[in-house]
Amino acid sequence: MISQLIFALLFIAAVTMFTINVRKVIRNIKLGRDIKINDRKGDRWKQMILVAFGQKKMFKRPLPALLHFVVYAGFIIINIELLEIVSDGIFGTHRILAQYVPAAFYNFIIASFEVLAILVLVGCVIFLGRRYIARIPRFWNKEMTKWPRTDATIILCTEIILMSLFLKMNAADSILQSRGSEHYFSAGLFPVSEFLFSYLNGFSDSTLVIIERFCWWGHIIGVFFFLNYIIWSKHFHILLAFPNVWYAKLTAKGEFTSLSSVTNEVKLMLDPNAVVTPENNPGKFGAKDVMDLNWKQLMDAYSCTECGRCTSACPANITGKLLSPRKIMMDTRDRLEEVGRNNDKHGIDFTDGKSLLGNYITEEELWACTSCNACVEECPVLIDPLSIITDLRRNLVMEESKLPSELTDMMSNIENNGAPWKFSPSDRFNWADGLDIPVMADLVARGEQPEVVFWIGCAGSFDDRYKSVVRSFAKILNEAKVKFAVLGLEETCTGDPAKRAGNEFLAQMQAMQNITTLNNYSVKNIVTACPHCFNNIKNEYPALGGNYEVLHHSAFLQKLLEDGRLVMKENNSLIGTAITYHDSCYLGRANDVYEAPRVVIESLKVELREMKKCKTNGLCCGGGGAQVFKEEENGTKRISTERAEQIMETGASVVAVGCPFCMTMIDDGLKQKNQEEKIKVKDIAELIAEANGL
Repeated sequence: MISQLIFALLFIAAVTMFTINVRKVIRNIKLGRDIKINDRKGDRWKQMILVAFGQKKMFKRPLPALLHFVVYAGFIIINIELLEIVSDGIFGTHRILAQYVPAAFYNFIIASFEVLAILVLVGCVIFLGRRYIARIPRFWNKEMTKWPRTDATIILCTEIILMSLFLKMNAADSILQSRGSEHYFSAGLFPVSEFLFSYLNGFSDSTLVIIERFCWWGHIIGVFFFLNYIIWSKHFHILLAFPNVWYAKLTAKGEFTSLSSVTNEVKLMLDPNAVVTPENNPGKFGAKDVMDLNWKQLMDAYSCTECGRCTSACPANITGKLLSPRKIMMDTRDRLEEVGRNNDKHGIDFTDGKSLLGNYITEEELWACTSCNACVEECPVLIDPLSIITDLRRNLVMEESKLPSELTDMMSNIENNGAPWKFSPSDRFNWADGLDIPVMADLVARGEQPEVVFWIGCAGSFDDRYKSVVRSFAKILNEAKVKFAVLGLEETCTGDPAKRAGNEFLAQMQAMQNITTLNNYSVKNIVTACPHCFNNIKNEYPALGGNYEVLHHSAFLQKLLEDGRLVMKENNSLIGTAITYHDSCYLGRANDVYEAPRVVIESLKVELREMKKCKTNGLCCGGGGAQVFKEEENGTKRISTERAEQIMETGASVVAVGCPFCMTMIDDGLKQKNQEEKIKVKDIAELIAEANGL
C-alpha cells in the first residue's frame, strides 16, 4: 500500500505539473492576434494524417526520415504500455492487462514493444552519432548554442535510458516468471530482453526482484520527468505537431496575406463612397513583437524541433548571410517565453522595453530573405518562418520607414511611374514596336473579347533583355492563332515587389488599380511570362476582388502543344542541345508548377539535364523578395554565383528560365564565373520561337 500511495502521489504531481505548464503554453500562444482557421476540414484532417502521423515530409531525406519514424512510432506505441504500468502502480497488480486480453495477443504486443524499444534505442544512438561524430553541419550553426545542443542530447539520452530500463525490467520479469516467483505469473513474450540480458539468469530471485522493481520505478519516474521536461524543450513538437499541421496553410505557398486594415484605407482612398467594414482594433501594420503575430505563428514557434532543415535549404544561409529560418523560430519562441514569464511575475500590462524585432531579430536578417519558400517546403511540420519575416518587414517599412535605400527608390518608382524602375509610363508599350499586338481597349470597342489577356509585366515592358521574351511569346501566340490582347498603357505594376518588401499599402494600391481595369473589361483568363505577376494575380488578387484564371506562359505553351495548336518543327535547330532548367521559386515551390516547363523544353528534342538542386529542392536565383532591386547582405558569396556553379556542374550549354528575375540573376552569376559565353540564359518562349524560326 505504501508503494501504491507513493506512485499515486508521483502520478498526480506529474500530471498536475504537466497540466499547469501546458496551460501556460496555451496562454502564451493566445497572446497572439486572433485569426479564424476552420475551413476545408476534410483537407486539414488528411494533411494531418499524412504529414504529422505519416511523417510524409520527413522522407525527402530518406535515411534520417526512416530513423526518425522508428523513434517516433516506437516511442509513441511503446508508451501504450504506460496504461498497464500506471494501472499496476495504482492497484498494486502485475501485468494487469494480461488478465483481460487473450494470451496470444498479449504476447504479441509485448514482443512488438520490445522490438520497437530496441529500434528506438539504436535510432537514438545513431542520432547522437550524427550530431557528435559525423557532426552534420546544420546541428552546429551559430544559433545552435550550448543549450539547444544540450537539450537535444538530454532528449536522446533520456530515450535511450527509458528503453534500456524497459527492456531490462522485462528481462528480470521474464526470468522471475519462469521460476514461478510469487507475484510474477506467466504473461508476455520477451524475445529481445531475454537475449540482451541473458546474464541475469545468474542472479538470485531476490536480486532479480530488486532489479525489476528498480527498472520499473526508474522507467515510470523517467517518463514522468520526460513528460514535464518536453514542455521546456524542443521535443514539445511531439504533441504540438498534430494541431500545428491541422491548422497549417492550405493555400499556395506563394500567397501572402492582405492586411484588411490596409484594404479598408486603400478602398476609401480610391473611392470615398466605398463601403468598408473597419476593424475594431486594426493595431500595428505588421509585427514588432510577439503579441503582434497571430496565434498560429506563435504555435509554429513552439512546434519547431530545431532540426535545421529549413536553414540548410535557405539560400541566404547557404551563402553565409546572417539569416537562419530556424533562428527566426527559436527567437520567436524565446521572446514569447520571456513575455510569458513577465506576465506571471508582473502582470499582463507589464512592458520590459524589449521586442522581437531589434532585441532578438535584426534588420539585416530580415532583408537577406529572398522569400523563396525553401524553409516552408522543408519543414516536416509545416512551420512558416516566411510569414513571420514578412510581418516583421511590414512593420519596418510601414511603421518605422526603415528599409534599404534601393527599395525606397524602387517603391517611389512604382508609386510615380507604375514600375520599379524610373521609366515613363508612356513607354510601357514600346516593347511591341514592329509587331501587330492587339490592345484590349480596341477589341472591346469592336465588341470582341480575347481568348486570353497577355500580361506583360514591368520587366517585359521596360527591361531590354526581357522584351525579347515577351516578343517571342507574342509571336508564338500569333503562330498558334490564339486570339489574345494586352492592356498596353493601361497595365501597371502588379505590386508584387512592394508586397514582398513589406509595403502592403503600395502593393494594394497597385493591385486595386489593376483589378479595376481588368474587371472593367470583364477579363476571365490571363497568361504571363513572369512568375511573380502570375503568383500575385492568381493568389493575392482574389482577396481584393480580382478573380481570374491565370496561367504561366510555360503552362499555356504546354496546353498549346497538347491541343495541337503549336507544332514543333521536325528538325529544329536545338535538337540534341544540352539544356538545364532553373526552377523559379514563385513558379515551383510557390505554386507547384514543375512539369509544364519541362514538357515544353523536352518537346524540342533536347537533352534535359537536371541540376542536383531542382524542383522542390531547387535553389533560388537570389532575386526574390525584392532582392533583385537591392544589394545582397554580406556573406561568403552571392546566391546567383552559388546557382551558377550548380548550373556549370551539369555541363549544359543553355540554362532555360521562365522568370525575368531569374534571367537577370543567373546571367550575373555566370558572368561572375566568366561563363557568359559558354552558357546562354534563355527563356522557354525564346527557345520555342528560335526552334520554330519565329
